[in-house]
Amino acid sequence: MKIKCVLLGLLLCSAWILGPAFAAESALGSCMVDAMTGKERKDMAKWVFFAMAAHPEIKEFARVPEQVKDATDKQIALVVTRLLTEDCLAEAKAGFKQEGQAAIVSAFELVGKVAMQELMTNKDVLESIGDYAKYLDNEKMRQISAEK
Repeated sequence: MKIKCVLLGLLLCSAWILGPAFAAESALGSCMVDAMTGKERKDMAKWVFFAMAAHPEIKEFARVPEQVKDATDKQIALVVTRLLTEDCLAEAKAGFKQEGQAAIVSAFELVGKVAMQELMTNKDVLESIGDYAKYLDNEKMRQISAEK
C-alpha cells in the first residue's frame, strides 16, 4: 500500500506541474524548450524556486542570498533574451502577432513546467515527495480500492 500511496503522490505532483504544460504547448513554447540546455532548465527551475521562496509564508524556510538571486536573475535574463530574439525569433514574432502577450506568457508556462520537470525527476526529490506517505491512514486509504 505504501508504494501505491507514494505513486499517488508522485502522480498528483506530476499532474499539477506537468499536466497543463502539454495542453499549453505552442510553436514558441516548443522552440524555447528545444533551444534550452539541461543546465538552463535547471537554472530556470532554480529561478522559479527563488521566486517562490519570496512568498511571506515560505520565506522563513528558504533563505536565498541576494547576490545569488541577482546572479540567477541575470542568467535567466540572458537566456530569455537569447530565446526570444535569436533561437525562436520567428516563432516569437508569429505568436505575438496571433495572440499578443498571451503567446509569450503561455510559452513561458511551458518552459517553467519543463524546467520543474528537470528537478522533479531527481531521485532525492522523488523520495522527498513520497515521505508524506508514512503518515497516511492506510486503513482509510484502503477504502479507495475496496469493493462496494
